[in-house]
Amino acid sequence: MPEHIHLMTSEPSQALLSKAIQALKLSVSVQSPQRPFWQARYYDFNVHNPAKREEKLHYMHWNPVRRGLVSQPQDWNWSSFRHYAFGHIGPVEIESDWTASRRDRATPNSPTHP
Repeated sequence: MPEHIHLMTSEPSQALLSKAIQALKLSVSVQSPQRPFWQARYYDFNVHNPAKREEKLHYMHWNPVRRGLVSQPQDWNWSSFRHYAFGHIGPVEIESDWTASRRDRATPNSPTHP
């Protein structure tokens, strides 16, 4: 979105999520000439089950369409829609069944490989 982002992430196993978000925001801020870059407020939501995860992904994917920025979700360049629908590899790696299956095929000695 032109003035905001949607980000769905899982809790890191070895650090606090707040530290990961802090690092992301700092990295973007130092690269942008716009001051301030980030708005002071934000909204977060804990996703506790697969149905809620799908609901949030649907909302995120259709947000640019509802805003009139594109006609289909796959037309928004920064959307993860193409990844989830078609396995497209975009500018940011998304952990999903697609990436897991690619990783398993690339690693013949993995525990899930016969």
